[in-house]
Amino acid sequence: MRDPLRRSQIRRLTLAQLAVFLQDTSTIDHALLRALARDPRHGVRAFAGRLRVRMNRLEHERRRIEALYAIERDHRARGFAIIAGVDEAGVAPLAGPVVAAAVILPELADLPGLDDSKRLDPTERAVLYQRVRETAVAISTGVATVDEIDRLNILQATRLAHRRAVAALRVRPYLVMIDGRIPADLAVPQLVIIDGDATCASIAAASIVAKVTRDQMMREFGERYPGYGFAGHKGYGTKAHYEAIGRLGASPIHRRSFVPVRGQQELLPIG
Repeated sequence: MRDPLRRSQIRRLTLAQLAVFLQDTSTIDHALLRALARDPRHGVRAFAGRLRVRMNRLEHERRRIEALYAIERDHRARGFAIIAGVDEAGVAPLAGPVVAAAVILPELADLPGLDDSKRLDPTERAVLYQRVRETAVAISTGVATVDEIDRLNILQATRLAHRRAVAALRVRPYLVMIDGRIPADLAVPQLVIIDGDATCASIAAASIVAKVTRDQMMREFGERYPGYGFAGHKGYGTKAHYEAIGRLGASPIHRRSFVPVRGQQELLPIG
């Protein structure tokens, strides 16, 4: 970290020099921003405005990340030292399995940008997926197959995937936090949190693991069953997907209990 920039130095530095020096946000405080905003040079004052916007965004993100860990901090203080977050991907699609993930994060996890997987673009998800894998105390996934979805219904199949994900953890959690409204069938204390993937760090991490894992499975299914576009829409009900079902019939990974697929009697051979 550089020494803080003294206000008396500002007018001796060019705008380019200031921009380089202030790339490190740890050297910036409100007094420095005020001094920049009062500089007689228009370019420096404009730079101060951009810098203030950047600092506000960083502060907003810092507070958001801090809030993500609030629920877990509270429950650790109550004695739940090991907490697993659980979320799933693939409840709504017309094809493919439901994939749940369970993630146990350390108390001082460093995961900048952590968020609900739905709010992240594919590149951001891929980066955070690797960081979660490197940071987590334990990670596991659980899958409910298409046959299980059709036989049990999507709700019960999702609960089954949750249970399998938690059972596969190599570290037994003291508390399981699950995104949604429905608890899993577990012999472990649970906390069910609506919008947990946007408000709880370990659930957000689980949402990323589940999404990335399922997306990769659907890309592989796309190679096995060409023509449906699984690599693109991941089994969701897009216009192109509906057209492919109408043209090709249902594949072995389509959920025949789902209304848009039901009635498509022509099935591709399994293999």
